[in-house]
Amino acid sequence: MRGLERWFVDMLEQPEFCEALLDRTLEFWLDWFRAFLDEVGDLVDVIMIGDDLAGQKGPLFRPEFYRRVVKPRQKRLVEYIRSRTRAKIWYHTCGACAGYIPDLLDNGIDILNPVQISAAGMEPARLKAEFGDRLVFWGGAIDAQHVLPSAPPEEVRRQVRQNLAAWKPGGGYVFNNVHNIQAAVPPENIVALFDAAFEYGFYST
Repeated sequence: MRGLERWFVDMLEQPEFCEALLDRTLEFWLDWFRAFLDEVGDLVDVIMIGDDLAGQKGPLFRPEFYRRVVKPRQKRLVEYIRSRTRAKIWYHTCGACAGYIPDLLDNGIDILNPVQISAAGMEPARLKAEFGDRLVFWGGAIDAQHVLPSAPPEEVRRQVRQNLAAWKPGGGYVFNNVHNIQAAVPPENIVALFDAAFEYGFYST
């Protein structure tokens, strides 16, 4: 509604306007989910919400602004959804969002996607060790920026195996590429990605 550059300026120049706009946006989403959940009841298993909070190296804007202005409104939305359904709450944010994971858990989310493992501080083993008992990671099977588009298939397979070894212990992981597969990715790498998932992704009985 404002454009990203203008919104960044708004956060500095007129934070009260930002709060007013977010309040109206929250009203829209509360109404939207009320109508949606009136129709579907408890038939859905996962509900997706989200806003990109981070870039490659860290937050897109000051964490203080997020915690003071954005987070309370996100939490109210999650609480409303939880009051209407048992569905798990999937939160989407790209980027280096590890510093926000405690806030997202406090908000009540269950699932993080896409888990951009090439961003700063988003190493699978670290995230799994720190948050794996409280959060489902959905994605993060391969570095989709540097490996999937350009590495040979055997390297794709090796990295998928390595990442699965980090994500799998104890469950709480849904296999997926980090994000959408882009047009420049060789078909043989896509095949290698999913072949590796079938080879290394199952639990032994």
